[in-house]
Amino acid sequence: MEKFVPVVVIKELSETDKILKALKNNGINTAEITFRTACAAEAISYACKNYPEMSIGAGTVINAEQCKAALDAGAQFIVSPGLSVSVANICKENNIPYYPGCVTPTEIMQALELGITTVKFFPANIYGGLKALKALSAPFPQVKFIPTGGVDRSNIDEFLAFDKVEAIGGSFFVKESLDKMEEENK
Repeated sequence: MEKFVPVVVIKELSETDKILKALKNNGINTAEITFRTACAAEAISYACKNYPEMSIGAGTVINAEQCKAALDAGAQFIVSPGLSVSVANICKENNIPYYPGCVTPTEIMQALELGITTVKFFPANIYGGLKALKALSAPFPQVKFIPTGGVDRSNIDEFLAFDKVEAIGGSFFVKESLDKMEEENK
């Protein structure tokens, strides 16, 4: 997994090229396309076909139906805001990485029971940020985290310096990449 996992919200399929090109131009080859919009599955399918060099996943997957749709569209990993046993089982059956949102010891223990050792920590800023990750790492040394929500340029280096951080998730990568591309095209 790359260190940066942009959270991508595609409202219209026509936005897909612009966003993915901007990410690639900014050196980011991963995109978590969220299931918050009607065209999410279509955007994932399009992205997988047209950007085979990128790792395209589905985010905000909250149930088995969305998970199946994402996998049918070609998603290479699945991310959820919380932990879904049904999503975890579908991913395990299909040998697809699943990164559920886990912020409490109980949730982390449930993930471990399902064989999951890398979890999304969301929303990181609300649940204690880096201090919380460090505290949770003591009883769960085998767990890696993907903090998302409240991570930005002001604190990203602190998170990346912690060896239990697998990657950083965030929508700010998309905005930065689009802004940089617009600046270069002026």
